Amino acid sequence: MEILLQQIINGITIGAFYALIALGYTMVYGVLKLINFAHGDLCMIGAYLGLTLVVSILVGGMIPNLFLALLVIFLMVMGMVGVMGIIMERVAYRPLRRAGRLAPVVSALGMSIFLENAVMLIPAYGTSYHSYPKGLLPDLNWSFGGARMTLMQFVVLLISFMLMAGLYFFVHYTRLGTAMRAVALDHNTARLMGIDVNRIISMVFFIGPALGAAGGVMIGLYYGRIFFTMGWIYGLKAFIAAILGGIGNIPGAMVGGFLLGIIETLAAGFIPGGGAWKDAIAFVILILILIFRPTGLLGERVVERI
Repeated sequence: MEILLQQIINGITIGAFYALIALGYTMVYGVLKLINFAHGDLCMIGAYLGLTLVVSILVGGMIPNLFLALLVIFLMVMGMVGVMGIIMERVAYRPLRRAGRLAPVVSALGMSIFLENAVMLIPAYGTSYHSYPKGLLPDLNWSFGGARMTLMQFVVLLISFMLMAGLYFFVHYTRLGTAMRAVALDHNTARLMGIDVNRIISMVFFIGPALGAAGGVMIGLYYGRIFFTMGWIYGLKAFIAAILGGIGNIPGAMVGGFLLGIIETLAAGFIPGGGAWKDAIAFVILILILIFRPTGLLGERVVERI
């Protein structure tokens, strides 16, 4: 029982990463019906920017208060990557908005390759693994029925839930969120209602990458090691989470992320050799969902009017 509870705690923590990154996929798909395959690489860039700021701000002693320094780091990384998302939309996607569905997908794959190679060619980063400084947070933990939750896990979950709750409130209870939902339903009707569609799309490309960047920083803090191809791995897992919950459905992306994290950790803990098979298990889940429930767990069937 202790092992089960411990694996669930670990799974919820890992699922928080997947959920934050999956939100970027599902928001862009909901508004543009586009799978932004470069989204995972924006998460990777967030992890590298987070490492740079952690070394300069925390280790360098620019801000002595730990939690204030972490707040500044997260806000700076989210802001910088969010601006990169806006630029990416303007350069790679907006010119192809009326070019059919294949051209933007190819552009997204090209942007993913470009971002990976750009980070690889930066002398300070390169192709080697990089490690976050150890011991940033005090070595505290709490016990629950024989299982243990560390302070790092608590901080990761706290930040994740705050960001997810903030996004849900923004989308459902603000004017800009209402405009975003209107654009997701129909661009032309939204324009007739006086909504600046391009502005809303730019906002989506700011919020989604910003959340992914926060996930990238938390991955670096939690695992302690980052690499320039991590965006493809975590991006693909987050894409599976978005499909699992229902692509285009914001609560579905959250649920799918946590479910995928829990399933992976349970498989690693209870299946012999499960740690080596967890990636394969994620793809099996994707195949099963696409076969038996292609709209996802919380997805809804939408009737297309011709």
